[in-house]
Amino acid sequence: MSTSQKADAAGTPQVNSRGRVIVASLIGTTVEFYDFYVYATAAVLVFPALFFPTADAATALLSSFAIFGVAFVARPLGSIVFGHFGDKFGRKGTLVASLLTMGIATFLIGCLPTALVPGWTFWAPALLVVMRFMQGLALGGEWSGAALLATENAPAGKRAIWGTFPQLGAPIGFILANGIFLGLSVGLTSDQFQSWGWRVPFLLSAVMVIVGLYVRLKLVETPAFQNVIDQGEVAKLPVGRVFKTSWRPLILGTFVMLATYVLFYLMTTFTLSYGTAASSLESAKAAAEAKGKPMSADAIAAWVPGLGYTRNEFLIMLIIGVVFFGIFTLVSGPLAEKYGRRKMLLWVTSGIVVFGLTFVPLFGAGTAGVMTLLILGFTLMGLTFGPMGALLPELFPTNVRYTGSAISYNMSSILGAAVAPFIAVALWQSADGSPVLVGVYLSVMAVLTLVALLIMKETRDLDYTSNVS
Repeated sequence: MSTSQKADAAGTPQVNSRGRVIVASLIGTTVEFYDFYVYATAAVLVFPALFFPTADAATALLSSFAIFGVAFVARPLGSIVFGHFGDKFGRKGTLVASLLTMGIATFLIGCLPTALVPGWTFWAPALLVVMRFMQGLALGGEWSGAALLATENAPAGKRAIWGTFPQLGAPIGFILANGIFLGLSVGLTSDQFQSWGWRVPFLLSAVMVIVGLYVRLKLVETPAFQNVIDQGEVAKLPVGRVFKTSWRPLILGTFVMLATYVLFYLMTTFTLSYGTAASSLESAKAAAEAKGKPMSADAIAAWVPGLGYTRNEFLIMLIIGVVFFGIFTLVSGPLAEKYGRRKMLLWVTSGIVVFGLTFVPLFGAGTAGVMTLLILGFTLMGLTFGPMGALLPELFPTNVRYTGSAISYNMSSILGAAVAPFIAVALWQSADGSPVLVGVYLSVMAVLTLVALLIMKETRDLDYTSNVS
């Protein structure tokens, strides 16, 4: 018996309990999405003024978002680094390392001095870049490790169901992050939030990280990786092996996940921007003047209409929609087991294609129409995101599964997530304030995913434990 697997007093190998697997796989992805929304909100509300005080408003905002994008650059590197260790030395140690790296970086962002402190004009934003890079590095390996922990411990015929455990981190992280910001916006003045309130969400992430570390340190190695050790099939260089033997699944996995990523970031980032943008130029001017920053001629020329909700109003609407995201993430597991991953996702992705063509009528139908759009979008999000926890790992042999699924997931995040908000805003502006082209963009990306699904084979019944490359 390998020393990587524990045994009880009678010599019987221990297994991870269902509860431990749920918490250990869920906690990391919860922190991942929690962190995304905490930083995204702070990047709009306070970071431009706190970390780039000498720049004009537009440059400061762009600089803040550029640092946000550093994490996406780091994620593919993280998928290679953590994938290497996860496939070479085991899932448990890698999961502990990724969560610890992510937790320390997130907590330290909440402790950083700002550029307003004398002597920190350069070092404050520089350290923010370093912390974002470390977060991205950790997140590059976190999702795959969590997905493998869940699916490689799953009973026969339950992989897709257990694979939804880490996927639930997305809706839970969203609700936690935005719930905290809503609470802070109600309980604090603008000056208090600017002074110290923005730090609270970053510091609170330490609680989730500590719980996650406690649970993960008690894990034993997954049976699938233990079998790789026993067979002597551990890959010496997993990244080289996966590109040599599994390049086709790498490409398919990237495009299978594409519609999911685009849908997620349009339903959150774009809808929030469109929903809270002023509905008339006069109201936009009045809002800018109320903040003491009248609109420039360039800003007036570039202005495009939105729906005119307040940020808190639309966040509440988004949170209601995300509840459906969570519910249908759970629903997707049994459906993917019953009908197969490929067949189910073909139907759901076809629904996303149609959904993209409803943006104009639903956004134009008042609050009822907007809520319908959010509920439909997040329902589809749950149904497409849930099965990915099983599907992407199933595309790869056991001895390169961590590396392969991590690279596919994170390459898709660049193609679908990193660029989606920018493309959506550009299309929104080019259509003179109409979301029609944004919806078409979603439909086109979903068609690319449909092609990948049509090419791939069903993975439900494959041998998940003993197949190696």
